[in-house]
Amino acid sequence: MKKADTFEFYRRLAEADPHPETELEYRNPYTLVVAVALSAQATDIGVNKATRALFAEVDTPAKMLALGEEGLKRHIRTIGLFNSKAKNVIALSRMLIDDYGGEVPADRAALERLPGVGRKTANVVLNVAFGQETFAVDTHIFRVGNRTGLAKGKTPLAVELKLDKATPAPFRLHAHHWLILHGRYICKARRPECWRCPVADLCAYTPKTPAPA
Repeated sequence: MKKADTFEFYRRLAEADPHPETELEYRNPYTLVVAVALSAQATDIGVNKATRALFAEVDTPAKMLALGEEGLKRHIRTIGLFNSKAKNVIALSRMLIDDYGGEVPADRAALERLPGVGRKTANVVLNVAFGQETFAVDTHIFRVGNRTGLAKGKTPLAVELKLDKATPAPFRLHAHHWLILHGRYICKARRPECWRCPVADLCAYTPKTPAPA
């Protein structure tokens, strides 16, 4: 995609949604880490349903350790892979206390040391909690980047690096939110809704999906 088209692509998404936010519910950087870790292979809606009561009770690593793994499982049993996720959340909570004074570090390498936290999760936390210009490539962004031609790559990291290079300065902070929401609600996996897409004329995808009869 040409630079001018990339700028226009983001400009239109920004015009439609000037202040995009994560759809995960959280209270502070710690609960954000937990929410994003729980969201792997799960929907934000499902995670939010499970964590509302949890975060009302637990909003620090110390409180999570006090709740314990079995107590956590009772809250998140509706989320896929909840057994392994509960184990990771308890382990990352312990590491935050032991290594970081109970605070979530604003550093990618440090975040990626935490059990259950990969590059995508780290990028979400850095962006949402600390205002850093990062690109958290999930399945939606990976699809949108490749399908539109905005950032083609065979791996999430390749797409991330291309987005980092191609995204103009005015849009860098919110770029990954616009792309996630675009992929979630318009540029859908099975049937993209091209007929109502604000950037259809800039997109490399063909043939464009017609409106339903």
